[in-house]
Amino acid sequence: MKLSKLSFAVVTALTASVTTSAFALDLYVDTKTKQIFAEPGKGRQKLGAFEKVDEAAHTTSHASNFVHNEHAIQETESEKAEINKIEHDLELKGNEIKALEEHIAANKESAAKNDEKWFNKISLRGYTQLRFNQPLTGDRHATATDPELRTPGDGGVKDNAGFGFRRVRLVFSGDVNDYVSLYLQPDFAASVSGGSDANNFVQLRDAYADLAFDKKHEYRIRAGQSKVAFGWENLQSSQNRLTLDRADALNSAVPSERDLGLFGYWSPSDVQKLWKELSKKGLKTSGDYGVLGLGVYNGQGLNRSETNDDLYLVAHSTYPIELNFLGSFFRGQVLEIGADAISGKFNTPTAAITPFVGVDGFNGKTAFTPTSLGGKNGIREERVGVHAVLFPQPFGLQTEWNWGEGGTLDAAQKKITSQGLSGGYVQAMYKIDKVLRSDDSIIPYAKWQTYDGAYKGANNAPRVSVEEIEAGVEWQMMKALELTVAYSTMDRTNVTNLGQASGDMIRTQLQWNY
Repeated sequence: MKLSKLSFAVVTALTASVTTSAFALDLYVDTKTKQIFAEPGKGRQKLGAFEKVDEAAHTTSHASNFVHNEHAIQETESEKAEINKIEHDLELKGNEIKALEEHIAANKESAAKNDEKWFNKISLRGYTQLRFNQPLTGDRHATATDPELRTPGDGGVKDNAGFGFRRVRLVFSGDVNDYVSLYLQPDFAASVSGGSDANNFVQLRDAYADLAFDKKHEYRIRAGQSKVAFGWENLQSSQNRLTLDRADALNSAVPSERDLGLFGYWSPSDVQKLWKELSKKGLKTSGDYGVLGLGVYNGQGLNRSETNDDLYLVAHSTYPIELNFLGSFFRGQVLEIGADAISGKFNTPTAAITPFVGVDGFNGKTAFTPTSLGGKNGIREERVGVHAVLFPQPFGLQTEWNWGEGGTLDAAQKKITSQGLSGGYVQAMYKIDKVLRSDDSIIPYAKWQTYDGAYKGANNAPRVSVEEIEAGVEWQMMKALELTVAYSTMDRTNVTNLGQASGDMIRTQLQWNY
């Protein structure tokens, strides 16, 4: 028969009671005599139940307690030793951490000092332009009755042309300190005279230092070989320019746009900020050449030695105006206007020339070398120019014009004399953002240019007549890649033989920026 839980508890309690009684002894004391009795009786009072003590067990218990205490003491000493060891390890770790922190601090200080070195502040960037021109109609080949169509702005406009590098540029720039900045730009796609295999030579384009008088660089002097601040499009980098080539009328004043000299610029902080904001919007500024500028330079052209004792002078002015005051329609629009002037004596390089048949009565076979009426001192060139640019947001307009006089070939007299010049361009464009990507844009444009005057970048400074219309579109696929496709109709003077040539062509350019 199975016991219930309650029954089992009762049995357990009784068993415990019996077991206790079996080993306990009741004692009584007589209240009068104080004697101890093992049995109850008259006048006896129960003292209680007493158990017999086992001496061996008692001794063992004491021993056990002693051992336990000994173990406790040993454990306490072990714990103290362990604690001491941990504290020692922590102290060592603390010293290691302190040493590591000192090492890191020293490295930071060393890195900070290293960052102050100018060569660690130099940045490297650049761009490459690959072009292909496809003639459609006109004077593709030189014949007895038609000269070959050529343009100084693009050596790829010629007979038997294919793919060619227009520019392969690297730019090294940076701040040496708060007051001195440097800029160095070579071009790896330069051409030299000497035949069909004279392409892709390295040529120095820019090498100058900006010497600022304040940390904001509002006042600075540019020393070295750099762009001459005449015109607006001339100052615009080819990396940013919308059209494929610069207009002849303004570019003929400073072929290759650069010369060696000293230039002083003033750029107020608010104007610097506005130009930077326009650039961040993807708009094509001309760069910071000051609101006002004044300079002296050799005037003989890029990478050419000075040939007379007369230096060129240039004066430059431009100012961007925010048109918000004209109302909501013009909110965010910016109009930049300005004027420039140059003056100096230029020694025209002379060489034998054979004018094309019909030019001033020449038969296309008679060659001559002209003489300059300026002699060794050169002929004075003076020009003034104006510009106005409405940045495309989304519609934009751009125009420049210049007038003046300078040394020009007179083929009939076989001399280089001072003659007048004039010309300019008008350009319209429209900017469309986020066409296929969140960061792309398309800018359709149309440009008309005209020029009648000397092109001093060529031998003998021939007088040229230029009429050209270019219509195209630039697709800025992303910051690193751009594609331009344009249609051009040209009527130009060939500077090598003075013949007038014309033609239509499709021109393309792929540009990658890095």
